[in-house]
Amino acid sequence: MASTAKTDPEEHKREDEENAPAADDEDTGAQVAPIVKLEEVAVSTGEEDEDPILDLKAKLYRFDKEGNQWKERGVGSVKLLKHKVSGKVRLVMRQSKTLKICANHLVLPTMTVQEHAGNDKSCVWHATDFADGELKEEMFCIRFASVENCKSFMEMVQEVAESQGKKEENKDATATADLLEKLTVEESKTDGKEPEEKAAASEDKEEDAAATEEKAKTEDEPASKA
Repeated sequence: MASTAKTDPEEHKREDEENAPAADDEDTGAQVAPIVKLEEVAVSTGEEDEDPILDLKAKLYRFDKEGNQWKERGVGSVKLLKHKVSGKVRLVMRQSKTLKICANHLVLPTMTVQEHAGNDKSCVWHATDFADGELKEEMFCIRFASVENCKSFMEMVQEVAESQGKKEENKDATATADLLEKLTVEESKTDGKEPEEKAAASEDKEEDAAATEEKAKTEDEPASKA
């Protein structure tokens, strides 16, 4: 028995719509204004007065004395920032996603960085850190993606520490020179005053002796006349 053809136009229309490929959304050119207008807010990082002299990606660890083990502090960029006015350099590291500070301390003349035993991509150092909002003695270990980055970090920190030490020596020498100059000036003033004071005292004594002698003469005159 032959099958009957579909003659219902509505049924054909539904089939055509179902089998038709999905059309791309057309760009009407209409612009929709945002419901809420957000204003730009200037965010201060605290690094505006500093120039970066080193910026490397790394992973930082902190030694936990109580647990006697290394604990991860975060993954991000470690920077050496030099202050534009004072010339002091600090080490700052933030976590890449949260931007939370995981290291923040000055590079002092006494700071030394050593290669971590058994890993030429890592190095360790001690510092008085302020990352948690209070000064703490910390031991850090940092690991880089390459040996070259680790060497660059160690060399730069060592160079900065030595330059800071020379600055301290120059300051001490300048302060000592100023103190010696001040003492020399004061001694010169004192030496100049002593002869003047001695001369003035001598003059006072001579005047007192003359006055005493004159008084004695005055007292003796009536007695001789009598």
